[in-house]
Amino acid sequence: MKAVVEYNSRKITVNISEPIDISIPIDMSKNNVNAWYIDDPEIKAETSGDFEISVANGAVVNFNSIHFNPHSHVTHTECVGHITEKVHSVNKNLKYFIFLAEVVTIVPESKGEDFFISEKQLKIALKNKKRDAVVIRTLPNLPDKKSMNYSNTNPPYLLEEAAIYLREKGIKHLLIDLPSVDKEKDDGKLLAHNAFWNTSGDIRFNATITEFIYVPNSVEDGEYLLNLMIAPFENDATPSKPVLYQIEK
Repeated sequence: MKAVVEYNSRKITVNISEPIDISIPIDMSKNNVNAWYIDDPEIKAETSGDFEISVANGAVVNFNSIHFNPHSHVTHTECVGHITEKVHSVNKNLKYFIFLAEVVTIVPESKGEDFFISEKQLKIALKNKKRDAVVIRTLPNLPDKKSMNYSNTNPPYLLEEAAIYLREKGIKHLLIDLPSVDKEKDDGKLLAHNAFWNTSGDIRFNATITEFIYVPNSVEDGEYLLNLMIAPFENDATPSKPVLYQIEK
């Protein structure tokens, strides 16, 4: 099944029967991705008295409750409400869901014990391309990204200059395969978050950051159509399911 999308004066054709899911789910059958020093998520059957409400236990339905934090346990999309005193809702501020995206692969630079993505690296990767969104895959890109506990590991992050570059380039949606665009322990500065959302100026309420994605190695760098699907939580962040579609030449 194919779809044709008109983007400005251009017609883009994609095969919507071949989606590329770059989300990491909560899956209780294996180790889940985790960060920020909290316990693992839970999915478990509710009880009525001592009775577990599940079909396997004789109930007519499965009736599970889920306990999780979107920032710690799953692919999630957040808006500026993540770092402002007033908790703005990503569900209210993200009004469109289809975007032209560029997938780029970057080997983070290093200094001391830190690994980071610089403005120079993004400039080389994006060149003069005009995109709504950028999808950043970092190397090495091992499958353990989908089950790693990142707490106290000092993962790679974006330099403030890199976030400013993306903002000034007009990137509205930043997707990355890390637990945060900022350094794990930065004394609360959150330089990349603040720079990308421009909190010291005209705040970009409709811009989003999506963390904890996983882009398979089989996906080539280049231009894709992105469907940024989110769950309808009125919260600063919500679980999301970003899906890429390869654009036909």
